[in-house]
Amino acid sequence: MEQSSEYQEITYHPEHGSTDDFKKKVKRTTIILSVITLIELGLGLTIYAMNLSHSHFVVLLIKGIIVILTLAKAFYIVAVFMHLGDEIRNMIMTIVVPLMLFIWFIAAFLWDGSSWKNYRNTFDPSFKERTTVQPVTSDTTTIIKPTTRD
Repeated sequence: MEQSSEYQEITYHPEHGSTDDFKKKVKRTTIILSVITLIELGLGLTIYAMNLSHSHFVVLLIKGIIVILTLAKAFYIVAVFMHLGDEIRNMIMTIVVPLMLFIWFIAAFLWDGSSWKNYRNTFDPSFKERTTVQPVTSDTTTIIKPTTRD
């Protein structure tokens, strides 16, 4: 298929270089992704092997590290395999910003759904709170104290 000479900026084909450079890049990518994956698996097995006696904060910290490593791996995969690492900044932002907004929407909807689920069973709109006044006597004076009736 022959490309039109009128639109050279659209039909840009990057040079791949020599075979040795390509092999080095593939090995480097494989090693980086493998190391990150092994670290994630090690941290996951650490959580699995921990007893319940460890604090909840430690488990959340390890899960946070796993999420950060997963995001780093995802961005590296996008940069290498989708060739966004070689693109201009505006093209990268065109893809990354909607992706971040999509992730934010998912998190917001999960948060809102969880909140709705929790409050659904606790809020009773037909319940009316009533207060009654009961006198409380102390040694010297009588204090009127409102009480709440369930």
